Amino acid sequence: MCVGIPMQVVVPGDFIASCRGRNGEEQVNMALVGPQPTGTWVLSFLGSAREILTEENARNINKALDAIEEIMTGTENIDVDQYFPDLVSAREPNA
Repeated sequence: MCVGIPMQVVVPGDFIASCRGRNGEEQVNMALVGPQPTGTWVLSFLGSAREILTEENARNINKALDAIEEIMTGTENIDVDQYFPDLVSAREPNA
């Protein structure tokens, strides 16, 4: 399974950009999204940017990845709702 990681452009380049994300800095191939200015968020799959993200989308994806990490560590009594505020607020009230 391939998981997309939000990365923020730190040093732009035509084909490769230095980006920072949850696992530190790495070189990201920008061929599919084109050159992006410093501060742009991209969704990186295996070192290649596939999509431009808003800051809010990057934050929500990182929260979802945080939830997955918590679940994988076996932490008990996880309040999963705290990791998905965008989905919780979109729920319809119980009838």
